Amino acid sequence: MTYELLSAMAGHAQPTRMDDLPKLVVSTTLSEPLGWNARLIASIEELRELKAEDGPPLRCMGSLSLVRALIEEELLDGLRLVVFPLILGETGREPFLAGLPDVHLELADQRVLDGRLVMLDYRPLKRPA
Repeated sequence: MTYELLSAMAGHAQPTRMDDLPKLVVSTTLSEPLGWNARLIASIEELRELKAEDGPPLRCMGSLSLVRALIEEELLDGLRLVVFPLILGETGREPFLAGLPDVHLELADQRVLDGRLVMLDYRPLKRPA
């Protein structure tokens, strides 16, 4: 769904760096994506193999289900959270990390983006044996 939403914006404005970057689309429901410099990854195992290769760091945008899977498979090297100052008491949903194993995180970096938003970069600590 993230790929479909983002790729629909490609070409409607001036080209951006995002248009030129290679993209990996992790999906079990899409067939090979066409255009927008995208490649389909159809399984976590295929992603694990790709991650083991030399290359630039992989980043995930917008997919809570993929982040959950990466945490479960211990494939997450870092977690960037952006805190938005908004409380959704009546309309909020259940936490997306419920049911996952405990993961201890270490703060690696922090930045205030615009006086409201805070970006926090974490890296997971190794699980005790």
